[in-house]
Amino acid sequence: MSIRFEVTRTFQVSKQEAYRSLLDLQAAEKWMQGLVGIERLDEGEMKVGSEWKETRKMFGQEASEYFEVVELDEPNKIVYYVDGAGGTTGKGEYIYTYLLTSVGDETEVTLQGEIKGLTGLTKLFGKLMKGTFAKACAKDMDALKSYLEK
Repeated sequence: MSIRFEVTRTFQVSKQEAYRSLLDLQAAEKWMQGLVGIERLDEGEMKVGSEWKETRKMFGQEASEYFEVVELDEPNKIVYYVDGAGGTTGKGEYIYTYLLTSVGDETEVTLQGEIKGLTGLTKLFGKLMKGTFAKACAKDMDALKSYLEK
């Protein structure tokens, strides 16, 4: 059974601009909280199959995870996949689905997070941390919104 959470924010930018910003790893250093660095593992435009290593400072420690773009439907949907086994968490699969909807001149961005593949104590810990994951994602969405609306 997976752990799911959802965060929705309305951005005062076009759907296309919001879409592009979610794929702009270089700009992330200007808004992403606790970012230590992002290392692209491929080159060129972001596409299905693009991968990167993202290192952030969380709970006073550096943590790295490996992201992969698994679905792009411009400008409506972006799906990122993280295999926790390859990163600091060491367990689980994390799927981040961004859905973009035009609302007049604004864009509603909904992040649907899913964590699966946890077992035993990590499954219990994951359920307890669901709110923390959602809050961290909400802070990222708020930071991106603030950056784009300047």
